[in-house]
Amino acid sequence: MKIISAKCIISAVGPDQYPDTGYPEIAMVGRSNVGKSSLINSLCARRALARTSGQPGKTQTINYFAINEQLYLVDLPGYGYAATSKGKHREWGEFITNYLRDRDRLALIVHLIDLRHEPMKNDQNASEWLMKLNIPYVIVATKADKISRGKRPAHIAGIRKGLMLPAHVPSLIYSSETGEGRDELWRHIRSIVSGQE
Repeated sequence: MKIISAKCIISAVGPDQYPDTGYPEIAMVGRSNVGKSSLINSLCARRALARTSGQPGKTQTINYFAINEQLYLVDLPGYGYAATSKGKHREWGEFITNYLRDRDRLALIVHLIDLRHEPMKNDQNASEWLMKLNIPYVIVATKADKISRGKRPAHIAGIRKGLMLPAHVPSLIYSSETGEGRDELWRHIRSIVSGQE
């Protein structure tokens, strides 16, 4: 997909701040260190569109990125971060849950999992809940450049087994470093969005 324009519209802290343009929204979900911001930058061919950080849990708002004035990539706060209070954990958990459950413009959930590791318990819990929402859902296995091509099928199989994914749920491989998987993910996003028009 050719990116003509990509910009951060708002870092929202509540539903009253969500955009009302009617564009379909593609939500990025995953652990704090799984590479959501890097993936957004890679998808949009921009180095610093979404801010990356070495400190897990840095994203504390719902960040909207308008792409070609056609859709939004939505960066959600990561789960699994440790450097915050339990009160914040609950607050952000409710914040994310309400967005995913109630947002009628949500077209696709992209659940990022680190290809190098089998899913953790919070990955499994998130996946189970997300699939119950009946919103199109795809697994994207990040950091593919860290795994040799010959070993990737076994890693993907381990992720699918660990998450107990039904056969109809797609799983894609992605590397923000090399751009591998970029075209495939954009094709998937566009097929979902065009099917809702």
